[in-house]
Amino acid sequence: MPAPAARRRLRLGSRRVRWVVLLVGVLLLHGTFVSWLDDALVAWSAGAQPMPPRMEVAFVRTLEPAAPAPVVVAAPQAKAPAAPRPRRVRAPAAAASAASAPQKVASAPVAEVEPSPPAVAALPAPAQPQDEGVVGEPVAPAAAAAPAASAASAGAVAFEWPPSTRLTYTLVGNYRGEIHGNARVQWVRLGTRYQVQMDVTLGPSFAPLMSRNMTSDGELGESGLVPRRYDEATKLPFRSPRRVSMQFTPETVTLANGSTRDSMAGVQDTASQFVQMTWLFTTRPDLLRVGNSITLPLALPRRMDRWTYDVLAEQRLYTPVGELDTFHLKPQRVGDRPRGELSAEVWFAPSLQYLPVRIRIQQDADTFIDLVMDAAPLQAAPEGGLR
Repeated sequence: MPAPAARRRLRLGSRRVRWVVLLVGVLLLHGTFVSWLDDALVAWSAGAQPMPPRMEVAFVRTLEPAAPAPVVVAAPQAKAPAAPRPRRVRAPAAAASAASAPQKVASAPVAEVEPSPPAVAALPAPAQPQDEGVVGEPVAPAAAAAPAASAASAGAVAFEWPPSTRLTYTLVGNYRGEIHGNARVQWVRLGTRYQVQMDVTLGPSFAPLMSRNMTSDGELGESGLVPRRYDEATKLPFRSPRRVSMQFTPETVTLANGSTRDSMAGVQDTASQFVQMTWLFTTRPDLLRVGNSITLPLALPRRMDRWTYDVLAEQRLYTPVGELDTFHLKPQRVGDRPRGELSAEVWFAPSLQYLPVRIRIQQDADTFIDLVMDAAPLQAAPEGGLR
């Protein structure tokens, strides 16, 4: 009689041991994964500075796919230099006007972006459609005026910043096994102020492995987004929440570790970079062509550098809102960057206001996170909706 009971106890004990081993294995895997997130995704700073309050908005309508309309960007800077030219040339004598001509040529580059290599467009360049071609070749003002006039006659509309927009993504990936989660990106603006709010959750909602909230706060300028502050809060199991903060001024950028760098024209942060590229392609759709490259300065928590994205291909994606024609962009690899540094490939959809409908963050072939839009974007009312 005792033998069956002993066998049952033995089987029960064996099951408990297997469950304990499985639990320890899962915890070790999660701990290793958390370490990868800690080391690869971001450099943490245990600063106690609170996250800034987020701007709130009511999303009331669905954004439907539609062919993008031609956009005419107001360029008052292109007209301002043209007016003084007759006065400066005609007022002096012939010899004096000849001497002043080189002076005029020398002052022009101050308002222009340094020419880029062929097929590369440097950011920011709000007046570039009037001043230079896609590949950086100079275009005479008279020649640039003709395309603008033809665009207007073809039904082009003046550029306006889109209303506040929300995108949601399903997240899948791999790190010694499958990873699942979700993400949300919100573009919120009030007057000339903006926020880009990014929230990422890895693991099940009832027991996430990690949650991260990122906020880029700044102003809207002639060259797109002008970040003033970037904040990041990360929560991991069994660890205190960590915060990262960076400050931007016209002269300097203060990184997460407190070190400062000289600012670069058009510099962006982790959250704002893709919205800046959306603005760029909306105002300069000619740049979104296979074979072109886009360069922009990027301030990360650890360092600041210029990043170049190549337009690799046109690709059709199948999403919950239907088939979308997209352009696939991938950053170039640079030899002096840290080994194992993450890179983000992006797919922009012209029919959805050039929004990023897919983002793939990758360290190597076996370590990646893939975010794919899982529902139609939502937008606020054109005038209002903020509360």
